[in-house]
Amino acid sequence: MASTSDLKRVTPGASKVPEPGARRRGLHTWLTPLLDGFLSEHLRKAPASELHRHRMLIGSCLFALTCSVLYLLLVPFTPAEVSTLIAGVCYLGTLLLARKARSLALPAAFLCVCAAVGYVVSIFLSAHPEGGLHATSMLIPSFAAYLAGRRLSFLITCFLAVSIGIAHPLFRAQLSTYSSQVTPQEFMVMHGSAAVALLGAWVLSMLHSISRDSAQEALERTLKTLRESEGKLLSLIESTDDLVCSLDTEKRVITANAAMRRLYLELQGQELIPGQPFILPNTPELQEHWYALFDKTLAGERSRLEVEQAQGERNLVLDVSLSPILGTEGKVTGLTLFSRDITARKVAETRLAEMHRSLVDVSRYAGMAEVATGVLHNVGNTLNSVNISAGLLSDRLRHSRVPGLRKAANLLHEHASDAGTFLTTDPRGQQLPGYLLALSEELEKERESMRKEVGSLTASVEHIKSIVSMQQQYARAAGVVERLPVPQLIEEALRLHAGSFERKGIHIVREYDPVPPILVDRHNLLQILINLLSNAQHALMESNTPDKRLSIRIRLSTGGDQLIIEFSDNGVGIAPENLARLFSQGFTTKKTGHGFGLHISALAATKMSGRLTCTSAGLGRGATFTLELPLEGPNEQQESQIQT
Repeated sequence: MASTSDLKRVTPGASKVPEPGARRRGLHTWLTPLLDGFLSEHLRKAPASELHRHRMLIGSCLFALTCSVLYLLLVPFTPAEVSTLIAGVCYLGTLLLARKARSLALPAAFLCVCAAVGYVVSIFLSAHPEGGLHATSMLIPSFAAYLAGRRLSFLITCFLAVSIGIAHPLFRAQLSTYSSQVTPQEFMVMHGSAAVALLGAWVLSMLHSISRDSAQEALERTLKTLRESEGKLLSLIESTDDLVCSLDTEKRVITANAAMRRLYLELQGQELIPGQPFILPNTPELQEHWYALFDKTLAGERSRLEVEQAQGERNLVLDVSLSPILGTEGKVTGLTLFSRDITARKVAETRLAEMHRSLVDVSRYAGMAEVATGVLHNVGNTLNSVNISAGLLSDRLRHSRVPGLRKAANLLHEHASDAGTFLTTDPRGQQLPGYLLALSEELEKERESMRKEVGSLTASVEHIKSIVSMQQQYARAAGVVERLPVPQLIEEALRLHAGSFERKGIHIVREYDPVPPILVDRHNLLQILINLLSNAQHALMESNTPDKRLSIRIRLSTGGDQLIIEFSDNGVGIAPENLARLFSQGFTTKKTGHGFGLHISALAATKMSGRLTCTSAGLGRGATFTLELPLEGPNEQQESQIQT
């Protein structure tokens, strides 16, 4: 498997990466090895920028040595040629030093110093006084600035300038025979100008060297930054488990990270090598499908798709993104392929969907159970009134006067043949008309009492029917809203509890302000009132207060748009820590309670755009339940949100 260093970039359209030696042409094929042959092993391993200076040193020495040899061979030997011979020896010494040196400093300093000294000696020994104006002198400051550095090259240049501009003219004027067609004054000016030119050559060379070094440093910093960025990018790509790959316009691999190479080897049975065509699917049809996607991406269009690929005994699901690589002027030069294994996510999504379906079923059953609990709770409260009415009817039927009527009828039947004599002469017959009259009056009272109880029983049964019907309508439309007088509904709710209140000694105090009828769902409000009355009854019965009292107040709010109904009792009261949870489903302080009555009542009040609250001074100090309802009925938008 290829390593990170093997991720080489392939130029789009090229079949392979050419070797560095294939780009060498002409003189480089023989000149560079020749120059490197005179360098030590350490100098040959120097960076490219330094290696160029090393080769320039060797090349200068070889060139100068060749010129010196040719000069000695072509020109007859004179005393002035001694300096040329010495210079040749210095060049050979420089080559020997370069062969052994570990840095350029010593060979460069030796060459530059020898060249400067040799040149000065030659002009002093030459028979021609104009030797100081030779063009060779301009090369020494330039080479010294390039090879020997700023300080040494400056000293060498100053030595040349003083020797040529001052010492040599004085030497010619004072210590030797001056034989020249140039006047002494002009001779001084010419050599002074040459000295200035040498200094100028050094300055220009140094400026060039400084500029070159600055550019080289900037280039090295840029290359270092690029290498660091490339290393970080490669490290990032290699460390991710996502599949990353880039292709050229011919669909050949440019780069691929370790995850892509592993998967490619597992699926294709061969390594993914840069420069080879990218072939991922195992069938021609899939290959054509992928190549069609590649062509679309190379046309500048991004693509994203999910691919299911068989991997051993399991199916691998990949999220694949294809993006074009844009070069200069927006031209597409390739494409990138990013892919992520989302198999685990797909499995989790499938399990989540199954869990969602299960939760929907559970919530449906829970909702059904809550509806059933609410129905049973409200029906149970109403059945108390049904039981009371049924008990009263049974008691009155048991003590009915109807048997006395049957006895009177049997007595008349026995004396049917002598009815007139029986009614006028028999003492029993004489009492019979008065008895029948008194009996009829008692039966009339009994009938009226039973009629009222049957009416109450019918109302309770009707309320039970409305509770069931209302629960059935929860999933459909809201109940019928009509304008009703609230005091009448409260009295109806009280009538359902009247028997139990009277038997248990609970005194009802009514404080009804004159209020207008309100738009309300009759059975919803009646259900709340019955629950509040039942709750107050239990609170009073659990209290040891001898004067058990329930106050019911009806009034309008300060703004006049709300109707307020208050139920205040002097029962057991409510602890402060329980007030916040009082209307929560399942919360109750009763031993036999279920915690549904107040919760359902609060929901019903909210459905009618109202509010049910409770206040209590604490345990043993009673409680007040306050029901607030709008006069003009529930808000349609709020009601629809509650139903939703």
